[in-house]
Amino acid sequence: MIRHVVLFRFKPGIDWNNPRALEAEQSTAKVGSAVPGVHAWRCGRNVSPRAVAYDFYAEGLLDDMEAVDRYLVHPFHQESADIWREIADWVIVDVED
Repeated sequence: MIRHVVLFRFKPGIDWNNPRALEAEQSTAKVGSAVPGVHAWRCGRNVSPRAVAYDFYAEGLLDDMEAVDRYLVHPFHQESADIWREIADWVIVDVED
């Protein structure tokens, strides 16, 4: 199994009061049920006040890296990523679970 983790950091001038941030959050919440092959899905807002903290987190559990590759090109995932691309930068890690 592969645990796919993404941490999002808002671009300057974006915060949770921005409607685009809420749209991104809502879209991401649906990824786990909209994209086949995702066995588990979690996401949520950061609650830490630390400067090094990211603003949002998403995590999915998939069978293997081939499943991750299929997930990455799925149209719903691409739509969700497009929303985030406008308002945030992100980092990812894929680890064997």
